[in-house]
Amino acid sequence: MKNIRSFIAIPLAPDVNRNATRMLQRLSQSSDGIKWVPTDNLHLTLKFLGDVDNTEVPDVCNVIHRICSHQSPFHLKFGGTGGFPSLERPRILYAGVDDASGALTEIVAQLETSLAELGFKQEPRDYIPHLALGRTRSASRLASSDVMERLAAEENSELGGMLVDSLQLVASFLDKSGPTYQVMDTIPLDS
Repeated sequence: MKNIRSFIAIPLAPDVNRNATRMLQRLSQSSDGIKWVPTDNLHLTLKFLGDVDNTEVPDVCNVIHRICSHQSPFHLKFGGTGGFPSLERPRILYAGVDDASGALTEIVAQLETSLAELGFKQEPRDYIPHLALGRTRSASRLASSDVMERLAAEENSELGGMLVDSLQLVASFLDKSGPTYQVMDTIPLDS
């Protein structure tokens, strides 16, 4: 048995990814104290699973397949910026996601409930759609005023829209240069 650090995500459309990469280039500076997401790793996380025993991966895939089989493709728009837990004291910096149909939020709610039945911990906070761009390097550290000014300058930036037609189960492998991702399964939405 082997544990695989895993998460469920939506891959970004090429134009959204390109625009998010440009935003990251405008935001990031090497000595700003933020661990920026490598542009090759940009994705929309729906649920971080943590370490998953490899024997449980088929059960996780079955849950995702069941949820996706009842969901039609839907549109998302990306743009603006924000921070968690708040913009005044952010530890996570993000680009906004507009889930006008509510489909994304509904999928995440179904994933939370169904995966809890398999023993995965439910997220205690309500899901707020966002595209993570970076995080402060330690929990006690806040983003500098320079970083916050650059983030504020992007608050009206639009990254584009995309049709979501699949979810992915992704493995994350950590090494000295940072995480690398490997898609374990791509699950199409009901079309």
